[in-house]
Amino acid sequence: MRNAALTLGIIAGVFGMLVGFFGFGYTELARNYGEVEQMFGMFDNPDLVRAVSILSPLLAIAGGAMAKARALWGGILLLISALGMYLAFGFNVFTMFPIAFAGLGGVLGLAAGKPDEPKAHF
Repeated sequence: MRNAALTLGIIAGVFGMLVGFFGFGYTELARNYGEVEQMFGMFDNPDLVRAVSILSPLLAIAGGAMAKARALWGGILLLISALGMYLAFGFNVFTMFPIAFAGLGGVLGLAAGKPDEPKAHF
């Protein structure tokens, strides 16, 4: 479970970076060129989109990297990453994989106990 959380977290972070690049880039483009905002619109909360564009992929990669040594903390970071992406971007065709991978990796990280011990990490 720890290896799966690690893999899913890193994949979610990479895909989340792509979504973040476009989200941050669009808010910057719309801020600098009013015509873009008039034609295509703007996010409801562009500051949230900017913050999540940076933090969610970072949390997903960090949570995935921590999953082997500290599965509980890694799982929590992955779940926070998934929640952040959902709140900022919603669930759509571009965010479904990063959200799903980070969410599943977080659940697996929380469910993982130490490999040689029957006891969970709580």
